[in-house]
Amino acid sequence: MKAIVILAVLPTLALAVPRPEEVRRPAATKRYGVEQFMETTTVLGASFSADEQRVVYSSDQTGVFNVFSVSVKGGKPTQLTRATKDATLAVGYFPTDDRVLFTRDSGGDEQHHLYVRTAEGQEQDLTPGDKHRASFFGWSHDDAAFYVLTNERDARFQDIYRYDAKTYARTRLYEGDGEHVPAALSPDGKWLALEKSRTLSDSDVYLFELATRKTRHLTAHSGNATWKAATFDPTSSALYLLTNEGSEFMRVERHELVTGKRERVEEPTWDVLSTAFSKRGTLRVTRVNEDGRTTLQVHDVKTGKPRALPALPSGTISEVALSRGEKRMTFLVDTDNAPANLYVHDFATRKSTRLTDTLGKTLDAKVLVASESVRFKSFDGLEIPALLYKPHQASAKQQAPAIVFVHGGPGGQSAKGYSSFFQFLVHHGYVVLAVNNRGSEGYGKSFFAADDQQHGKAPLQDCVEAKKYLAGLPYVDGERVAILGPSYGGYMVLAAMAFHPDVFAVGVDAFGITDWLSALEELPPHKQALREALYQELGNPQTQAAMLREISPRFHAEKIRRPLLVIQGAQDPRVPKALTDALVEAVRKNGVSVDYFVLPEDGHGFSSKKSEAETSARILSFMEQHLRPRGARPGSEAASE
Repeated sequence: MKAIVILAVLPTLALAVPRPEEVRRPAATKRYGVEQFMETTTVLGASFSADEQRVVYSSDQTGVFNVFSVSVKGGKPTQLTRATKDATLAVGYFPTDDRVLFTRDSGGDEQHHLYVRTAEGQEQDLTPGDKHRASFFGWSHDDAAFYVLTNERDARFQDIYRYDAKTYARTRLYEGDGEHVPAALSPDGKWLALEKSRTLSDSDVYLFELATRKTRHLTAHSGNATWKAATFDPTSSALYLLTNEGSEFMRVERHELVTGKRERVEEPTWDVLSTAFSKRGTLRVTRVNEDGRTTLQVHDVKTGKPRALPALPSGTISEVALSRGEKRMTFLVDTDNAPANLYVHDFATRKSTRLTDTLGKTLDAKVLVASESVRFKSFDGLEIPALLYKPHQASAKQQAPAIVFVHGGPGGQSAKGYSSFFQFLVHHGYVVLAVNNRGSEGYGKSFFAADDQQHGKAPLQDCVEAKKYLAGLPYVDGERVAILGPSYGGYMVLAAMAFHPDVFAVGVDAFGITDWLSALEELPPHKQALREALYQELGNPQTQAAMLREISPRFHAEKIRRPLLVIQGAQDPRVPKALTDALVEAVRKNGVSVDYFVLPEDGHGFSSKKSEAETSARILSFMEQHLRPRGARPGSEAASE
């Protein structure tokens, strides 16, 4: 519930994507349909093969996520799995051979299992069953075993099993208690770092000794502070922690296990997202969230100095992995003007190679736009960050309709990076403002906690002020502004339509929560460790039922009077279809136009590119119907203005 994904490119490369400032306005007047934008390929994850000559990753180029392998020198990738319905995501190669671990769920039910694929192509479910979920937790330092998290013993608890890398025989290493969440295991196998959340902005780290079964509290503190376990060092002598205690942003601290001595290691002026060591411990890689753009630092552990890297454009860097020999690094770079591509960087030659080409061949890159980081003042003077996408054709003479986009969460963030959906809407003449309302991560702990017990109120008012900001732009028609969002953002759409019924011309809710009372009373078992934290964030259904009813759109459907598009996954495990059905029926009784689009094979998000494409087309059609006066469709004249 912290975030949902709905669905950076090196300048020295021959295939490098142009920087945002280098992208020119399109000279052509051709208008593209959803098919061209959906030709974009999404890639995820990466790790090196045992001989470090190949990289395994996930791609949806077949329409559904499958596992692929490609040479570190580039070339045509090899498809390793053949799923046609269920998303299949790569974990990585085995350290000593060509077997591959991957995960797969069924019909978007989020009950992921861990599988192994042999070099001959045979697949085996290592965590069989139909009522639990499992995930990979890392390799043993000697590569003889790997660890798996699963809640098969009790749906409320996450246990850790050690699997033999050859026979897959397993032993239970740790029994979860529903409160402490496993975060990192030391290379020597003696220590387990656990995290416990009191609220979504106040948490602690504990150290569990596997031999004695004793637990030590490492981060006792007063007031709200986030403590996370990042990684153990390669010698198992220290635990690296992330914290914002005493400051607004997350930093890196080193905690010696024997002495308890602690020192600050890295303290940027933005949030540290992660820090991790290479296999041999020569390098440490840190990622930082700088105002919605992710930057990368590679530290030489011996000298304490950063390794030189090519300049990276504004965007998101993710899925960083170092080869076991520490000669290469692979990562994804995702910019506004180019979908995430997979790269391999050679530390010796300082050269990088792009391994994927994810932008569709039929789409002219010149039609794409770069976002602008903006700020606007909310009702109480709080500054709200946002990303603004302006169509090439928008002008004071040709005012455009606009969309306030609200991300998932609570606690998510709209960050810089490619969005085929945003580009599709902007190409068709819609201004998009992706709002990071109070409660969004990445802007300091005070900003993050500012939505606690305020949902449906102050954060929603930020979205109302976002509409006012858009209306003040000379190229925006302030009477034609929509609000759109997925998951928690979908809730914000429904709340805006119910509690501020005259602000937005239309609303588009995708997988949105309609009833917080039911959602919190019926948390899935694997969310039990976050129960109290979510109660602190949103409200306690046992003691604050009236408040939760007050902010839940399901109980205020009679107030909605503007056109609404509702998108629902029939298999959604988080937002039951029955509750959405009830809201749609109640709004229609008001005589309000409701377009209800149910995706029969999807859960809480899209399971395939087909679903995403159909939904994008449906949203544009809805917008055109309600936000475009007759005869005002953007054509060649507007596109070339």
